[in-house]
Amino acid sequence: MRVLVFQHIACEHPGIFRDFLKADGIQYDAVELDEGDTIPSLDGYDALWVMGGPMDVWEEDQHPWLIREKAAIREAVIQRKLPYFGLCLGHQLLASALGAEVGKMATPEVGLLGIELTEAGRKDPLMAGLPAQQTALQWHGAEVKVLPDGAVALASSPLCAIQAMRVGPHAYGLQYHVELTSRTVPEWGEVPAYACALDDTLGKGALPRLRDDAARLMPDFNRTARQLYDNFMNLSGAAVKAAQ
Repeated sequence: MRVLVFQHIACEHPGIFRDFLKADGIQYDAVELDEGDTIPSLDGYDALWVMGGPMDVWEEDQHPWLIREKAAIREAVIQRKLPYFGLCLGHQLLASALGAEVGKMATPEVGLLGIELTEAGRKDPLMAGLPAQQTALQWHGAEVKVLPDGAVALASSPLCAIQAMRVGPHAYGLQYHVELTSRTVPEWGEVPAYACALDDTLGKGALPRLRDDAARLMPDFNRTARQLYDNFMNLSGAAVKAAQ
């Protein structure tokens, strides 16, 4: 397989998934859109992953490359039917690219918070082997307000009804973060927009506490990431074979 990755800030990369990809000998090409990288042709790629970032999906005036990115997402998901895996902003971009509403939340979610799989999520192959209730890292003030046509919600939280979704057979978006490593929280805490959101939500000086709490749960986070990775790769492999 060959995976194309869209990134929107250097510190929001595939995280622990990089280790899994390397161990499996899977090549991935990262495109840093905020740095002006050009989106390549999707020819030759077997999946598209879209990571998080500090911008919002509607900020096309400030970040005009969002227009091209959404077009590429539509091409990947609708025309080419490539397996898609989006995290946080990547989840929101999937919805926005397909014409669904994304907007500001009434109350942002920042910290280690609970999510629960929906009935559909409990049956979905991406979530196979995962508990119905999970703790995950949240760091967002926007949300998918309405599902795209043909989508189904796979997880929710008290503040965010669409924590995960599937569009069609193999395009997935997760609002929460599963790619964590020991460096994730410290590095994200250095991003001004993220630091402000953290202080506004959890109070001044919350970063060390969040870092320590995440470290204690890191084995669980990494097991969840491994399971999601294996499930997604099984789905992707089946999709690639079907297309051949």
